[in-house]
Amino acid sequence: MKEVQQERYHLLDGLRGLTLVSMILYHGMYDLVELYGVSVGWFFRTPGYIWQQSICWTFILLSGFCWRLGKEPLKRGLLIFMGGLLITVVTFLFLPSERILFGILSFTGAAMMVLTFLSGILQKVPAWAGLAGSAGLFFLTRNVNSGYLGFESIVLCRLPSVFYRNTGTAALGFPGPGFFSGDYFSFIPWIFLYLCGYFLYGVLMNRESVKRFLSHSAGVPGWIGKHSFWIYMLHQPLLLLILESVF
Repeated sequence: MKEVQQERYHLLDGLRGLTLVSMILYHGMYDLVELYGVSVGWFFRTPGYIWQQSICWTFILLSGFCWRLGKEPLKRGLLIFMGGLLITVVTFLFLPSERILFGILSFTGAAMMVLTFLSGILQKVPAWAGLAGSAGLFFLTRNVNSGYLGFESIVLCRLPSVFYRNTGTAALGFPGPGFFSGDYFSFIPWIFLYLCGYFLYGVLMNRESVKRFLSHSAGVPGWIGKHSFWIYMLHQPLLLLILESVF
């Protein structure tokens, strides 16, 4: 059952805030390299990839973890999804070479809404079993966007090319020929990481010691985390404004 939070867990806000700051820095570096031609050799190699993955993994896990703490997840999910749709429209109009289709906001908004309808079933699954199953499915399907089952460099088997047809299949995780998005988070595999966060809540939050720990003040990162949606929506235009004034 969805929990209506009585006491705010400030350290969760703090973690969200720190992750958002990391994301803003990453996007700033991306803009420098891609839009302004600044040479940063390591950015598109392993260090940059690890940085990018640390952001999205934390963001998605935390979103799933916090699903039961917020009010009206359907309404909240719709708001976030519409924010993602707005970003899609703006990038298609003004930055078509860096267009964003099925970005992180679109995914998290959709995931919040889907869990609203599945929560009655999910709450019947033991937390440990749900966490293990979701983690297994995430590792199994991590590379479906690239055409095969497996995790990172591990290739288990190729998937039939018939799965990869068009924009509709891209939303599920099977991008068709020529598909491009500057920020791409398809339903598969990322819904399984989101579910890892959801079930991790059930594993950890039955302990009073965990609740007391998470209730500690988080300072400025906590404030950023509480306003993460609007900061996210505004950060890229502000970054571009700053960089345009410099360059």
